[in-house]
Amino acid sequence: MAEKSLHALRIDRAAPPSGQPGRTRRWRRPLLWGAATLLLVGGILFLQSTKPQEVETAQVSLAWPSQALTLLNATGYVVADTKAAVASKATGRLEWLGVREGSAVKAGDIIARLENTDMQAQLNQARANVLAARARYEQARAERIDADFQLKRQQDLASKNFVAQAAVDAARNRAQQAAAGERANAALITMNEAVVANAQVMLDNTIIRAPFSGVVLTKEADVGDVVAPFNASSNSKGAVVTMADLGTLEVEADVSETSLARAKVGQPVEIQLDALPDLRLAGTVARIVPTVDRSKATVKFKIRFDEKDPRILPDMGAKIAFLERPLKSDERQPRLAVNPAAIRNGQAFVLASGVASARKVETGARLGELIEVRSGLKAGETVILKPADTLRDGSKVVEKKA
Repeated sequence: MAEKSLHALRIDRAAPPSGQPGRTRRWRRPLLWGAATLLLVGGILFLQSTKPQEVETAQVSLAWPSQALTLLNATGYVVADTKAAVASKATGRLEWLGVREGSAVKAGDIIARLENTDMQAQLNQARANVLAARARYEQARAERIDADFQLKRQQDLASKNFVAQAAVDAARNRAQQAAAGERANAALITMNEAVVANAQVMLDNTIIRAPFSGVVLTKEADVGDVVAPFNASSNSKGAVVTMADLGTLEVEADVSETSLARAKVGQPVEIQLDALPDLRLAGTVARIVPTVDRSKATVKFKIRFDEKDPRILPDMGAKIAFLERPLKSDERQPRLAVNPAAIRNGQAFVLASGVASARKVETGARLGELIEVRSGLKAGETVILKPADTLRDGSKVVEKKA
């Protein structure tokens, strides 16, 4: 009996507390689920915090101050105001060509020569005829002098009644005939000299000279080709060379007729050549062609170069910026610029190797759609556009694909 009582007083540690059967088991499961949820949320937050942010980017570049002063843009080509296709007035075979593309010539220099032996012979014959005419003139002159002397002598004798009046009349007629013969021979000299001049012109027409000082642009004929004025036949060449005075280069630009109110003669412009993109030259609107191209609804403007560069060549493509005022000396050089959307509270984020680096940036004036960067960035760097408030220095980012 006593042993049974002692067994009843023993504490069973595996049994639940009195009045709370299974309580421990019921609370354990929610705790486990809560811990798992916290771990899952923490993992997601961690992954999101380490996942690179997608961002839009732009390049830091050089911009020209003229962009902020541009009223109108146009395109055109470089042309020479003085340009010619040099041809011959005569028809013949090209015997000699003394220039090639790029040759510099002066006004009057001989460029080429046609075969002209026949014309040279005609000139020599005409000159011989002049010499013969002059000899006949000298003979006629001598006869006129003798006739005048005989007339005077007969008149003196007739005044003394030594000869009859008929002798005087005969001497007078001879003197008049001699004078007429002298004049005829003088006119013959003039006629033959005209023939010489004509033969000389015909010979000179076989010699092709530069009409002005300039540079040969293209060669249109070769030695042996038949050259004819106005390209008379399909087998002949009309011009021998094409040349231009490069000192008269200008730009022809087409301006839409709806934009004429923003352009005028004397207006300053900035010229950018497609072949020389880093070169910006000052220019002025020289004149406006007073007609409209119906097919394109444009008006042709002639732009004068105020600055020259030896690299400028005819037919180069050009972009023209019509300015509201002439550029100042400090506005002639490009400036560092960036998209204004990259600047937030005086700083920008530079993207390099997938990491955003914060930079303090000092900005200046607007340059068209860009803004000047005075310090903090370098040309060619990639910056993040519209940086989010959560973006920090050292954040991992990835460029958004288009």
